[in-house]
Amino acid sequence: MVAPLTRSHLSSADDRTLAGRAADGDIGAFEVLIRRYGPLLRTYASRVLGSTDEIDDVVQETYIAAWRELPALEDNSKVKGWLIRIVTNKSLDRVRARARLDHALLNDQLMAAPAHGSPEQVVETQSRDEALSRAVESLPENQRRCWVLRELAQYSYEDLAVELELPVSTVRGLLARARKTLIGQLEVWR
Repeated sequence: MVAPLTRSHLSSADDRTLAGRAADGDIGAFEVLIRRYGPLLRTYASRVLGSTDEIDDVVQETYIAAWRELPALEDNSKVKGWLIRIVTNKSLDRVRARARLDHALLNDQLMAAPAHGSPEQVVETQSRDEALSRAVESLPENQRRCWVLRELAQYSYEDLAVELELPVSTVRGLLARARKTLIGQLEVWR
């Protein structure tokens, strides 16, 4: 266990020092990191989730994961980006879970209730949605992550660059290629 620092020393310490001390079990240092980056983590979670219902849960899960995984962090000076990556992944897990649930509920409703459109329209809509899902899944990983975060989570180009640790120009190129691929694969649905 490391020697305790006073609260004022901890609050003025840099990220590297705080992360190192927290990795060694200093709860006070971890609390300072949480106070320092908690508002940012909430903002990222709210952008991805789009609602306030799950933000507190996702941020809490992020804190727990960070506390457990902090000893494995290779560069303590990059704790901010690391925390953002954890909260983003936890948020995207929630979005994916919701999408699976929504898809399952939608399928149940389509099977249980009479369709508002003709059977042909229902089948066409389902087929188009499935084609979009397949097309997005077929994108290279960086293109897919850029497209999902931009189109579904409404990330700005700058936020994408920070999240993916890429220059903004690279993010723009990845998005352009992803869109071109999707348009080409979905041309039959136009």
